[in-house]
Amino acid sequence: MNILVVGSGGREHVLCWKLKQSKLADKVFCAPGNAGIAAEAECVDIGVEELDKLADFAAANNVGLTVVGPEVPLCLGAVDVFNRRGLKVFGPDKVAAQLEGSKSFAKDFMLRHGIPTAKAATFDNAAAAAEYVRSEFAAGEKGIVIKADGLAAGKGVLVAADPESAIEFVRGCFDGMFGSSGARVLVEECLFGEEASILALTDGKTILPLASSQDHKRAFDHDAGPNTGGMGSYSPAPVVDDAMWAKIQEQVLDPFLKGIQADKLHFKGVIFVGAMITENGPKVLEFNVRFGDPEVQSVMSRLDSDLVEAMLKTVDGNLAEARLEWSPDPAVCVVMASGGYPDSYEKGFEIKGLEEAEKTGAKVFHAGTAFKNGKIVNTGGRVLGVCARGKDIRAAIERAYAAVDKICWDKCFCRRDIGHRAIARLK
Repeated sequence: MNILVVGSGGREHVLCWKLKQSKLADKVFCAPGNAGIAAEAECVDIGVEELDKLADFAAANNVGLTVVGPEVPLCLGAVDVFNRRGLKVFGPDKVAAQLEGSKSFAKDFMLRHGIPTAKAATFDNAAAAAEYVRSEFAAGEKGIVIKADGLAAGKGVLVAADPESAIEFVRGCFDGMFGSSGARVLVEECLFGEEASILALTDGKTILPLASSQDHKRAFDHDAGPNTGGMGSYSPAPVVDDAMWAKIQEQVLDPFLKGIQADKLHFKGVIFVGAMITENGPKVLEFNVRFGDPEVQSVMSRLDSDLVEAMLKTVDGNLAEARLEWSPDPAVCVVMASGGYPDSYEKGFEIKGLEEAEKTGAKVFHAGTAFKNGKIVNTGGRVLGVCARGKDIRAAIERAYAAVDKICWDKCFCRRDIGHRAIARLK
């Protein structure tokens, strides 16, 4: 069958790469794609928000499965458009996508269905939010988390250790720092522990977890600097051992499935659970309604079974029949970014060393690249995800960085400590 992937980032590159390997895949299209995706799929010049054009293309090109990568088209109702046309599509509909599109919607869902999460309050004006922040610190809170309610590309969150910085961020949200996404804010208690990323397929009747992973959100080594969309990942995450998996299944995944059934949410896709592993067990930080990036790069690097088969079973409501097979070898993804990211950065620099990097045995996934005058150049903040597997986590890290060191462009940077928590657990 022909397959269409919607998106242009590292997530979509790894999906195209993995879907192309299926015996069921005849041709893979990607709209709009990027310079790296062009090596795996035929790129189509349609934007991710042009929902009717995407559906028209799928119908005209005998596309048997469409996979919507980013959150924005899902929140705009891409699945609804495809469903109305009778086209098979992987993902939640517009209402269910609010689990990511609105943090207050997600928080209400968690509380209503008994899913462990942080205490929170929602505000529609800066003064009330600021007053609540002051009262929480006065009551002894050691930290406060401020979240813009809507989509903010992974950057609408501040973990504040003092009321002054928290209130400044609150005012920034209401002053338009994140556009309409900041017109409402959540103020949450700060949870302490180690984060883990849990991905699971669901067809609304069954929920099937993928391999665990861990993201590195902060821009710089030692978890310093501002939050980003993710500077690297690795899979599996040792913090999620067998006992913790059992708790996550019982306390998070099973209640999530019962919750979408009770609320009659149409969800045939992947749910991403950002979890904090606390001394009292897992607590949900957020839901995303699509594959996480860069987590999906390390997770899919370990998937040995057919992704198309699993996605079709998800869309067709037969997920109970699916079986996933995983390599025991850990995988690591190191994100290479443009200098200045996550703030302002320059574009258009030629990227050198890509072929040499892949000769090391690593795989380079493109997130923000394009062709310019026959050269591959950077076009985004997060530019490449350099992934490698190894016999153990140390070997995977070493191979990934060996490939990273072959690649360069003006002012590029990366973290040099991806996987440090996994290494610490080996000591």
